[in-house]
Amino acid sequence: MLTYEEVAKLELYKWKLRMRKNPNIIEKASKGVQRKINNLFPDKYHEIITNTIKNYLKAVLYGTKYVTKPPIKNLSLKEREKLVAEKIKLYKNTAVIEGAATGAGGFVAGLADFPLLLGIKIKFLYDLASIYGYDVDDYTERLYILHIFQLAFSSQSHVNEIFYRMENWDAYVKTLPADINELDWRAFQEEYRDYLDIAKMIQMLPGVGAVAGIYVNNKLLKKLGETAINSYRMRFL
Repeated sequence: MLTYEEVAKLELYKWKLRMRKNPNIIEKASKGVQRKINNLFPDKYHEIITNTIKNYLKAVLYGTKYVTKPPIKNLSLKEREKLVAEKIKLYKNTAVIEGAATGAGGFVAGLADFPLLLGIKIKFLYDLASIYGYDVDDYTERLYILHIFQLAFSSQSHVNEIFYRMENWDAYVKTLPADINELDWRAFQEEYRDYLDIAKMIQMLPGVGAVAGIYVNNKLLKKLGETAINSYRMRFL
C-alpha cells in the first residue's frame, strides 16, 4: 500500500503534466470565445475588476491587508492536509453565504461585492500558506500566494510560463531584491494584470440567483484549493 506522501507525489506528477501542456485547438478556440464574451461587458466592469486587482496586489505585496498567522511547524504532510481540508470546508461554507448573497442581488450587486469576493479567496491562500509552514511575513511568500492565484486564473498559454517560474521558485527568489521597496512594482503589476484572464475573473461574479452564486463560488474555491495544494506540495515534497 502506498503511503500518503507517495499518493501525493503521484497526484502532483499528474498535476504538473497539466500545467506544462501546451494549449490545444479547443482551448485556443475557447479563448477567442471568452474574448468575445469579455467584450460584451461595459468598460466600467473591466475598470472595477482591474482596479480591485491592482489594489489587492499592492496590499498583499506590502503586507497591509491581512493579520498573518505564524507558520505551523513539525507536522507531516498528511497532518497538514487534514488541516487544509478543514480550512477548505470552512471557506466553502463562507462561499455559500457570499454566493447566495451576491447571487440573489444579481450581476450588478456581484460586481459591487467583487472586492469582498476576491479578498476572501486571497485570505484563504494566506491560511493555507501558514498550514504548509511558510511565513507570509516574508514578502516572497506573499508573492508566491499571488502566483498561485495567477496560476488558477490565467489562460493555458500563460499558465506554462507562470508554472515554470513557480517550479523554479528558489532560483527566481534569488533574482528579487531583499527589500520589497526596491521591487519594480509598476512592471510587476502590469505583467500580473496582463496574464490574468479577465473572462475567468468575471466568472467569479455570481450569475442571477442564489443557487448560481453558490455554484460559482464553490467551483472557483475548488479550483483555487487544488492549485494551492499542489503548488505547496511542489515545495514540500
